[in-house]
Amino acid sequence: MIEDLWYKNAIIYSLDLETFMDVNGDGVGDFEGLCRRLDYLHALGVDTVWLAPFQPTPNKDNGYDIQDYYGVDPRHGSSGDFVEFMHQANKRGIKVIIDLVVNHTSDQHPWFQDARTGKHAKHHDWYVWSEEKPANWDEGMVFPGVQESTWTYDKKAKAYYFHRFFDFQPDLNTGNPEVRAEIRKIMGYWLELGVAGFRVDAVPFILEQPVPGKEKMTMKFEYLREMRRFLQWRRGDAVLLGEANVLPEETQPYFGNEGDGIHLMFNFYVNQHLFYALATTDTEPLVKALEATKDIFPTAQWAQFLRNHDELDLGRLTDEQRQKVFARFGPEKNMQLYDRGIRRRLAPMLGSRQQSELAYSLMFALPGTPVIRYGDEIGMGDNLALNEREAVRTPMHWSGEPQAGFSQNSKLVHPVISEGPYAYPHVNVDAQRRDPDSMLNWMMALIRLRKECPEIGWGDWQILKTKFPQVLAMHYTWRGDALVILHNFDEKAHEVVLDLKKQEIIKLIDLMTNYQSEADQKGVHRIILEAYGYRWFRVGNAGHTQHRTA
Repeated sequence: MIEDLWYKNAIIYSLDLETFMDVNGDGVGDFEGLCRRLDYLHALGVDTVWLAPFQPTPNKDNGYDIQDYYGVDPRHGSSGDFVEFMHQANKRGIKVIIDLVVNHTSDQHPWFQDARTGKHAKHHDWYVWSEEKPANWDEGMVFPGVQESTWTYDKKAKAYYFHRFFDFQPDLNTGNPEVRAEIRKIMGYWLELGVAGFRVDAVPFILEQPVPGKEKMTMKFEYLREMRRFLQWRRGDAVLLGEANVLPEETQPYFGNEGDGIHLMFNFYVNQHLFYALATTDTEPLVKALEATKDIFPTAQWAQFLRNHDELDLGRLTDEQRQKVFARFGPEKNMQLYDRGIRRRLAPMLGSRQQSELAYSLMFALPGTPVIRYGDEIGMGDNLALNEREAVRTPMHWSGEPQAGFSQNSKLVHPVISEGPYAYPHVNVDAQRRDPDSMLNWMMALIRLRKECPEIGWGDWQILKTKFPQVLAMHYTWRGDALVILHNFDEKAHEVVLDLKKQEIIKLIDLMTNYQSEADQKGVHRIILEAYGYRWFRVGNAGHTQHRTA
């Protein structure tokens, strides 16, 4: 039944175990620490937690270089600690999705160590090799300026191996049936332990079939359908959340022609145009991006987000658009990364509480499922003194106590932010819990509001015309209910005139304040939007309730 699609109205919270909460005092976050913070997440309104990789790893790439798919890195606890965490999450009605990182392994994985021993090794064909140096050995890097090649010579194997990412992350050969069978075992293992699905890392690279010297690669979308079938066989309501930064015209094969691909996909295209709108106040490119990503299979869903654990990727914007976003949000060279992105957290990048609220209100109002990054609910800052993406991967600020209440250890996996306006004595959970006007309490109210507006996850939508390019107006309908949501990107106030006669909308009931807009005799609504203002309205008539739930 369509009502079983729980992800349509979910709130996903993204966290990295190593920087969330440390209980055993070694300076690294652990499952016991996460268990102690589940009540916080439950009170926040989160119903789904997405965990970054926590399996055994040399940890050269934030855990995305996995050495063993069937365990827990000792820094984070044991497999028993994971099971206890799952039990505690289930008790609170919180679903858990974990990263599925199967494009590559660590070069320390026993499979690769065996593969290096020669052509006749059991795992040799689990990776992609070339005896000759490929002509395109230095093309297609994911991390330009940091990564030097995609083919690296291995002396022991006497051959070149392919790696779409760093040279310590050799790509698995997903064209090999044995590799696909092993990936099914990995999925099956974690599903048996209770996870509700997987955030699939680097989806396009899992599907590509690299050939030495060949630039254009064949994409095996049938493998995505194979993963989906296995997932549904093992757990009918489990989901695949895909990371695929592709153009709108390329998205359909990922979702599947009949909804038999991934369930959710991050909407990178809208995300990039959203930041262009925030930087310039021009909403027209954002509207075009929303329209371009509108037509997807009914059971499919976009995952909308603002920031994540990587840089803010602006690669889909034009050069001129990208430079405008750089000028506004990342003007200094050390704020930029890989010639395409910005390595800052949301709060310092936007620079004001008003714009942070506008951005989050907008993200929650976009068609799809909202994804929050840990720390953004309190407006955490970044540390640009750290290398590359580590700038946005600092420990969570729980209190004003030493080390932000994250750990008793004086040496941490990453230093907490201890200087400036975003230092932990100023920005932390404990202080904001007690302040009714804090970002944290505002975010809790927004999450509650979004849960009461299932039209956004389930319904049809259209853009309403306003005479201001700085104002975005959206109209949602679902099962006879409707919403009108307005956002003003401008630093100036505007009076927005909405002609809603065609929709027969007489009354707009504000869901955030004690206010309602009545249409005049011509059926027109006049609504004041303050600078960076936002308004959520439920369409109402006499006797219509102010709130509803799914």
